[in-house]
Amino acid sequence: AMLDPDRGLSLTIARVVQRLQSSSLHSQLERQARVSLHKPEIKLESLKEDIKDFLKTSGWEKKLQNAVYSELNVFPLPCHPAAPPEHIKEPLAYMRKAQGSWEKRILKSLNSMCTELSIPLAQKRPVSEQKELLNKWNEMGTDEPDLSLFRPVYAPKDFLEVLMNLRNPNYENGEQPSFRNHLGLIQVPLKVKDISELKEDFSELGLNIGQLGIDDSAQVPPEFFENEHVRVGQKVLAEEDSAAAQQYVRQGCPTALRADLWALILNISNQPEDILYYEQLKSNVIQHNLLVDNLIYKDVKLTASNDDYYFVFEDYLYQVLLCFSRDTSVLEHFTYSSATPPKSYIQGKLGMEEYAVFYPPNVNYNSFILSVAPLCFLYHEPSKLYQIFREMYVRFFFRLHSISSHPSGIVSLCLLFETLLQTHLPQLFYHLREIGAQPLRISFKWMVRAFSGYLATDQLLLLWDRILGYNSLEILAVLAAAVFAFRAVNLMEVTSLAAAEAVLADLSTLKVMPLLQIFLFATVT
Repeated sequence: AMLDPDRGLSLTIARVVQRLQSSSLHSQLERQARVSLHKPEIKLESLKEDIKDFLKTSGWEKKLQNAVYSELNVFPLPCHPAAPPEHIKEPLAYMRKAQGSWEKRILKSLNSMCTELSIPLAQKRPVSEQKELLNKWNEMGTDEPDLSLFRPVYAPKDFLEVLMNLRNPNYENGEQPSFRNHLGLIQVPLKVKDISELKEDFSELGLNIGQLGIDDSAQVPPEFFENEHVRVGQKVLAEEDSAAAQQYVRQGCPTALRADLWALILNISNQPEDILYYEQLKSNVIQHNLLVDNLIYKDVKLTASNDDYYFVFEDYLYQVLLCFSRDTSVLEHFTYSSATPPKSYIQGKLGMEEYAVFYPPNVNYNSFILSVAPLCFLYHEPSKLYQIFREMYVRFFFRLHSISSHPSGIVSLCLLFETLLQTHLPQLFYHLREIGAQPLRISFKWMVRAFSGYLATDQLLLLWDRILGYNSLEILAVLAAAVFAFRAVNLMEVTSLAAAEAVLADLSTLKVMPLLQIFLFATVT
């Protein structure tokens, strides 16, 4: 149910205030206000105004603005007050149901692994093991445990199968008037944008606008644009304004400023209490052994050691992912995610809440690893790296692993990708479909991993600049379609899925921005 705008606004304000009241920023502001009482410029007769002025000039008002902006970016707009809480998670009942049964399937797979290997989901480590782990915390990659018995809980193609089988029960036998001619693998009627709406949304990527990642723009000499863009970027950082930073990165981040700009957009400042929180997670890893630790080890070994770019970050990957699997603050995001966190108990303590362990809902760590690895190029301090990853996860990446109707959710991205291809490259789309090489079978893994592990790192970071800049993952589907458009001539020649996969096997030489620009702004519509 929709709200009238004023009611919606007041609900939003109330919710943001309520959330900020329990934050450390609130207590810091109170402390600053008390300190300011001793300053000569604060007069009793104009107390309220003077304190406001003091907070403004001392930079605290900016911090508050950024915190509010961050809340508005992460949490969905308020529903009708009478709407049940599961509607905030996901408005469509059949999507909620599908996500629920997918979670059950994953949990079942985890539990059967525990039974087969007679390993508990969670247990306390013996003291000797705790000491050993603490000593080698920074070089966990040197360990070679035997993990042959552990198997990945699911692969991207298993997840794709689930999405292909989604149906809206209100439409029997494909009686979906506008949808009947959709010939892709995704058969649910969600509204996705057409190319003219995408052009409007991504207008800053236009052909006549300076971009980082475009070497030969006719309109703007690249070096002139770059120098000016760096100057503006430094100014945005000096202003410490998250909203300005988000607008700025739509044209790309200069390499030297990227780490600070992303942190500003995500409102991560690595305060002493954040570092302490990270240390607490670390001590939890050292004290308790979870079944998923083995899955993380196995996946990092498989992923990082097979990747020339990422193997140097192996130790960072263990640290971040082991801590992430213990982080209960991530649970907050389940109020607006279609997923529900599975729960298990430390061995022998069934039903005792203080011994509950929440399992991260997506135990497909392979995709997690690929979303942490690129961040290692930007952040070398573990607690900051950790916070950036966690924030990227609760803003964006969780949507790639859960079934929902959200425009940035994986179902919508698949549908957007298929619709763009079917509309703008119909011959290619029909050809691939005829030979049994449905395009989504190839592009699904790119999107689910946000292209990490497929593009060269500098190109991947330029793509992720735009995800942050537009607060949306839709650009992943646009890029996937653009890659097919770029390789269309070769793809028209292939006669099998294997041959199509071979044409698209290596994306490491692709330049992201020209592909996006040409697809969005030079495609004849």
